[in-house]
Amino acid sequence: MISYAKIKSTLIEKSRRILKVVEFGPKTAIEVAPFGEDGNPLKDMVAIYSKTTEAGERVILGYINKNQISQPGEKRIYSLTPEGAVSFSIHLKGDGTCEIGGDVDNMVRFQALDTALKAQDNLINAELAKIAIAIGSLGGSYVVAPVSTDISASKIEEVKSS
Repeated sequence: MISYAKIKSTLIEKSRRILKVVEFGPKTAIEVAPFGEDGNPLKDMVAIYSKTTEAGERVILGYINKNQISQPGEKRIYSLTPEGAVSFSIHLKGDGTCEIGGDVDNMVRFQALDTALKAQDNLINAELAKIAIAIGSLGGSYVVAPVSTDISASKIEEVKSS
């Protein structure tokens, strides 16, 4: 039998999440989830609860989602504040884009930005050399201090892009 149950508390025991629920009275159940996903539900969320063929083994199959906005073919992963509001999300959109934390700003491609900045440095340095020659031809002196932009500290190695 599959039924609804209300989450009362959670704990990790032997690397498994155990949930205390109320489903026609207090019970405990093991949470099941797709491989590689680990999420801890908030108190009072509504869970889908089921007995198994193993005597005394009960499981939580999933939760009633109150924050659905994904369109057909999309996937969204999110976390909640203790009050139940969405605090952060990663949304894989059907149009081929991915929103990480929202859609207000853009990420950049490090290699393309680094190449463009180095090209700009070269143009600036060429102009500085022309300025030094012009000042020298008027009897003055100007020592060129080459411009070099280094953005290597901003590179995030753990996040890759196409």
